[in-house]
Amino acid sequence: MEHEKQTYEFKTEVKQFMNLIINSLYSNKEIFLRELISNASDAIDRLGFKAQTSPDMVGDNGEYKIKITPDKNNRTLIISDNGIGMTYDEVVENIGTIAKSGTAAFMAAVEKSKTQETLAPELIGQFGVGFYSAYIVADKVTLITRAAGASEAVKWESTGDGTYTIEPTTKASHGTEVILNLKAPETDEQDFTDEWTIRHIVKKHSDFVNYPIVMDVEREITEKDDATGQLLDADGKPVKQKKTEIREETLNSMKAIWAKDKKEVTDEEYNNFYTHISHDWNPPLTHIHFRLEGVTEYSALLFIPSKAPFDLFYPTRRHGIQLYCRRVFIMDDCKELIPEYLRFIKGVVDAPDLNLNISREILQQDALVRNIQKNLVKKILDTLDQMDVETYAKFYDEFGAVLKEGMHTDWQNREKILPLIRYQTTRSDGKRISLKDYVANMPPDQEGIYYITGENISVMINSPHLEVLKEKGYEVLLMTDPVDEFVIQSLPEYEGKKFKSAEKGDLDIAGVDKEKSETYSALFDKIKSYLEDRVKDVRLSSHLKDSVSCMSGDAGDMSAYMAKLLKSAGQDMPEAKRILELNINHPLLEKMQHVFESDNNDPALKDYSILLLDLAVVGEGGKIDNPSRFIKMVGDLTARAIPS
Repeated sequence: MEHEKQTYEFKTEVKQFMNLIINSLYSNKEIFLRELISNASDAIDRLGFKAQTSPDMVGDNGEYKIKITPDKNNRTLIISDNGIGMTYDEVVENIGTIAKSGTAAFMAAVEKSKTQETLAPELIGQFGVGFYSAYIVADKVTLITRAAGASEAVKWESTGDGTYTIEPTTKASHGTEVILNLKAPETDEQDFTDEWTIRHIVKKHSDFVNYPIVMDVEREITEKDDATGQLLDADGKPVKQKKTEIREETLNSMKAIWAKDKKEVTDEEYNNFYTHISHDWNPPLTHIHFRLEGVTEYSALLFIPSKAPFDLFYPTRRHGIQLYCRRVFIMDDCKELIPEYLRFIKGVVDAPDLNLNISREILQQDALVRNIQKNLVKKILDTLDQMDVETYAKFYDEFGAVLKEGMHTDWQNREKILPLIRYQTTRSDGKRISLKDYVANMPPDQEGIYYITGENISVMINSPHLEVLKEKGYEVLLMTDPVDEFVIQSLPEYEGKKFKSAEKGDLDIAGVDKEKSETYSALFDKIKSYLEDRVKDVRLSSHLKDSVSCMSGDAGDMSAYMAKLLKSAGQDMPEAKRILELNINHPLLEKMQHVFESDNNDPALKDYSILLLDLAVVGEGGKIDNPSRFIKMVGDLTARAIPS
């Protein structure tokens, strides 16, 4: 049946849709090329599928490929394929109508064929939708297509003004080419006829499309003398004669190794792929490769890096999960698929059934997304749990502080994260141990799990707060990460053992000589009167054995480290007074008691009281108000203590 040139008017909904596309739908103009390449890939998929039952319709048209042809002088860009093409009637039905596409109809055929022995291809999107993205960058679009097995070709053309024409034409072979008459680029805008711009877009969005994406490029070639390997000028000096040639180059790698069976992928391929997607030249610590099949299907290839990036704790840092839909790049920085505390994970998720919006740019929150995240988290935590001790220690050195954030933010998986937490202790000799090991090492009479927070391991290990605990043989967890302050708030106990701060509250583990303590009560009141502007109380210490004083807080008070963290973060913190604890078994307190009993208004008592406070502040690594006075007092006391 012969056809004549016909002019059609876009339906009202199409006009509205095109206006939306051109003005606001796509946040990034380069997306148009991804969409047109995806459509070309669809067309080749469909032909390959059809050829399984009708091999004669393919003919001799060479290997399947998608070709990009830029023309800088004429400001055109052509995307062509040797796929299935369209008939005149298919063009009428598909182009100019939304949601009625060859791909959509073909998907029904695929469903129908599932019981047969033919292989259903992977399809991307819907042709009619992606096609209109061309108008983001073009003021006229021409489509020339010839269906496989047909003799007549069809030409469709529109300037996007509300009408389009369809007419018969000629085309040497089956397939489709889309010709874009590009708009003039705006200032500092990408030039879509530039070779390196096209290479960048293909590499970013379509690198793993299953067919070669090719382009003719001009390259310099150097000719050398056959005999000597070089050319000589008139003076006998070697020269190079430059010539150029046009050659077809493939722009995409097509190596979507996540789509392969993991038994077919070598360690070298995994490492190379990791470098490709992460730009990290350190080999990954390990990888997680799996495919979920059933009602929902998706593939994932995740990597745990061996080294933490410098920006791991930057608020603006991008996540490392890239989202693909049937090998076509959708987005990176995909926060919906991985929780914040696993932000160090790199990798790819390819989900063919994702509920994307019309531009494939925005991921909708739906059951599939939640299912994917749930499975990714489970796989990652299981992998960490199954690591050998040495490998896990390497991981924890780099990412332990980030993983612990999950204890405070992911209540659903807290019980899986908890066994993965490690801490140095006062008895672990620099190694980190699990809470399970800590509890296993507890003496029979120890009732709680003791911890101390701070930023300096050496200061914490030697803290006066730990003296009685060390004497009793109790191990203390050394919490040095800022997140530990939040972890401990969400972790009141472990295996029935309550967590107890070694620097707050009454340890209640050493006997108290009540009679002796009452003897010192008046002196304590006197010391408190001297220091009332700086401390909220002066108390008998339950922490000290050898030191004379330390600073502490009530059980519900904020720790000194937490207060420091909030202050450094710019929080407007009121100055919180703390408790000065004193050791009545120390010689200095005994001598102060003698002075007090002789003359309770002796001026030396005030000096000694200030000294006790300064010693307590120094003991926890803090800064004292008047260092010169402190040095003078210590010097004077030392001089008097040394025999003449």
